[in-house]
Amino acid sequence: MRITLVQTDILWGEIEANTTHVEQLLKQAPESDLYILPEMWSTGFCPDPREMAEDEQTAAQRMQRLAQITCSNVSGSLMVKETSGKSVRFYNRHYLAQHNNGTSHYDKRHLFGYGGENETFTPGSRRTVVECGGWRWLLQTCYDLRFPVWSRYRGDYDGIIYIANWPSRRRNAWEALLRARAIENQCVVCGVNRVGNDPKCSYSGGSMIIDEHGKLLAKCNDDEEGYASCNVDITSLNEYRNRFTVLDDRDKYEFIY
Repeated sequence: MRITLVQTDILWGEIEANTTHVEQLLKQAPESDLYILPEMWSTGFCPDPREMAEDEQTAAQRMQRLAQITCSNVSGSLMVKETSGKSVRFYNRHYLAQHNNGTSHYDKRHLFGYGGENETFTPGSRRTVVECGGWRWLLQTCYDLRFPVWSRYRGDYDGIIYIANWPSRRRNAWEALLRARAIENQCVVCGVNRVGNDPKCSYSGGSMIIDEHGKLLAKCNDDEEGYASCNVDITSLNEYRNRFTVLDDRDKYEFIY
């Protein structure tokens, strides 16, 4: 399976402009089985979604269009508004759109209280694993990276996709935690961050793919838009897991939500 990380700059709140820009980037990107975009790629990270969130149908269609443009699979998150009667809920929704198999999603579980995300968004309550390209991918979003129990391997996935708006000043944590998640779960980890600035933070990127040994497979250039691509081999991953069986000794957790 070939994966391409798409590290982008994001115009603050400019949904259509960002969409047009991402479409052009994807048309110019190397041919791949899976393209991964940053968190909230159409707006930038905003803890108050009331002016920027789209309804769930529009958001899903936006992601599905990217999959159709590439004739491939595309991952990334959008701000989504769900309305039921007089009740309105907002989600930071991580999609994986497959050009031939519809759209799956994961709602971010760990909301960034330090930045106020928990004041307006609703946390997700379930993990999402999507089969794509012969791999099982666990979808995770930004702050989730700091909570290893939530992403702990349960026999259910081969790789993790982390998408983020992770500020430059905490870049060391981003890199260390991505590598830790790959090693402790014996899996491939894809981490995609943005570059540029928003009203509160600056972002230097650091998008990378790490294998089950903790080895760096591909990385985008810092502080600029661009791509990073590599092939990942499910046979090699399974052989390593079967040979070095540390996952058999993992703690077994009971999850109560």
